[in-house]
Amino acid sequence: MAKLTFFYSAMNAGKSTMAMQVAHNYEELNGTVLVWKPSIDTKGDDKIVSRIGIERTVDKKLAATDSPIEIIKEKLKTHEKIDAIIIDESQFLAENQVNELYYIAKKMNIAVLCFGLRSDFTMTPFPGSARLLAIADGIREIKTLCKCKNKATQNIRLINGMPTFEGEQVAIDGEKSITYESVCGNCYFDYYLDWLRTKEKQKPMLRERKI
Repeated sequence: MAKLTFFYSAMNAGKSTMAMQVAHNYEELNGTVLVWKPSIDTKGDDKIVSRIGIERTVDKKLAATDSPIEIIKEKLKTHEKIDAIIIDESQFLAENQVNELYYIAKKMNIAVLCFGLRSDFTMTPFPGSARLLAIADGIREIKTLCKCKNKATQNIRLINGMPTFEGEQVAIDGEKSITYESVCGNCYFDYYLDWLRTKEKQKPMLRERKI
């Protein structure tokens, strides 16, 4: 029986690189693999793009309303067998899409390997990640380091290089002057407390402007 596996980490850990490597490994063994990513991830358009410069065109950009089961049913009309589905940025999947991926692994015997973040820049789980953590057969952490050399476990969002802890859950890296940094829990709170102190200092200025 095939498995649904969730590979998670903070950013900059090489998730996309690993996803492409796994796809390559299947193909080296003459396996048939499908590579998908959610369409909300506009970085690279129809490609998975890694920070070390390698990229791969995806077979499908999943809209939130797309049914993985129906996509596989159509594919099986022209493919004798599909060995694996690999999904990058899987935190952006809808909860029901994760449920369908679990069904595909169990009832259609196709391995599903999802790569993504566990939580956002406010330490709130993404819906797709929360469901994957709840039902995946295997959960594996891909480790990376904070600048202090401790293991990075969280992500902070920066706008023009300045940390922020407000805003929409989804904002794509590299768009609208937004970047991200992977940090350990200790450094996360250092950034957060500095941000709070800055906001407190700005309050009198904001009140004066309203007057």
